[in-house]
Amino acid sequence: MTPTPNPAPDPRRRGAGRPAPSIPMLAYESLDDQALLAMVLSRSGGDPDRLAGELLARFGGLGAVAAADLSELTRASDAGPAVFADLKVLRELAVRLARVDACRRPAIASWTALQAYVRTAMAHRPREQFRVLYLDHRNNLLRDEWIAEGTVDHAPVYPREVVRRALDLSASAMILVHNHPSGDPTPSRADIEMTRKVVDAARVFSLQVHDHLVIGRDGTASFKALGLI
Repeated sequence: MTPTPNPAPDPRRRGAGRPAPSIPMLAYESLDDQALLAMVLSRSGGDPDRLAGELLARFGGLGAVAAADLSELTRASDAGPAVFADLKVLRELAVRLARVDACRRPAIASWTALQAYVRTAMAHRPREQFRVLYLDHRNNLLRDEWIAEGTVDHAPVYPREVVRRALDLSASAMILVHNHPSGDPTPSRADIEMTRKVVDAARVFSLQVHDHLVIGRDGTASFKALGLI
C-alpha cells in the first residue's frame, strides 16, 4: 500500500514555522499577531507559539515586543539573542518603509505619512526618546536625528544643542518629536516649557519650528493643533 504523503503545513496554524515563499500573501494577512510572531521566532528551537504567547503577555502587544530592547527580551525568555535579532531587523525594515513614504513629498504636504513614520518609530518605545526632524527651505527632510533618550517619563533636551545642530545642517525649519511610554500623548508642563525655549532659541536665527508631536500608544498630540506653538 502506498503511504499517504504528509499534507503541506498550514501557515494559519500557530507554530507551523516559516512558510514557504510560494504561500499567497493573503495567507500572511490572515494570521493573528501570535501566529505571525511565532513565524518570526521559529528559529528558537522550542515551541515558537508558546514563546510568542509569553512575549505578547509580558509586553502587552506586538508593537511593544518589537520595540523592546534585546536585553529585555532575553530576560523575558531563554530563546537567545539571535532569535530576537530577527525582530529588530523586521522592526527597522518597517520604520524605513514608513520613512520612504514620509519623504516622498515635503513634510508639510505629507503630514499623514510623516505621523505614520514617527508613530512606527516611536509609539511603543519603552523609554522616552526625543528626536528632531530637520527640514530644508522646501520643507524636505534633511535629517532625522535622535537627540536624547531618558527614563520612562523624561528625556533631557538642551534647546541650544537642538538649534546648533540645525545651523550645522543649514536647516531652515524643524519638527520636534518625542514619545510618552505611558501611552497618553497629552503634553506635560515640562514638554510645553521646553518647547517654548526651543522656539525662542530658533527664532533668533530665523529658524521655524513647525510643530512638536508627542507620540503615545493611544494617539498623537500636535502642539500646533493644540495652539501651543
